[in-house]
Amino acid sequence: DIFPIFENPKATETLVNYLVSHLTGEGKPKVDVVIGLDSRGFLLGPWLANRLGAAFVPIRKTGKLPPPVHKVGYTKEYGTDFFEISQVAVKPGQNVVVFDDLIATGGSAKAAGELVQLCGGKTIEYIFFVELTFLNGKAALDAPTFSLFKYDD
Repeated sequence: DIFPIFENPKATETLVNYLVSHLTGEGKPKVDVVIGLDSRGFLLGPWLANRLGAAFVPIRKTGKLPPPVHKVGYTKEYGTDFFEISQVAVKPGQNVVVFDDLIATGGSAKAAGELVQLCGGKTIEYIFFVELTFLNGKAALDAPTFSLFKYDD
């Protein structure tokens, strides 16, 4: 559970500073857009985007965004789910960071990357609070990943 960090403003600020530093390090391309996945990606995604001077774009579950949208399905352990993004939210050629709380099998993050591609953007990195390394979800992704915490079992 990631919510306890929000009970401590200094801890939250430290986390944001750490992520901004990571994303703006030497040799890193400029981030144009931070995408947050529905819904925990909305917790720090806008804050990161603001600090980076980038746009924030939500990827939502089906039916939450006004049309026109791109829609991609992904497999979950109990069936198929769908994500949507506004067709005009990411401009062609923009550098995008995808942010979410957890990567397990990589299905939802992969769907986000596919939506970025449909808009003409380029995913430059996926950022997660927690990675379940034993599920190897990052193997499904088209860009490097960065996880704050990694669990092997």
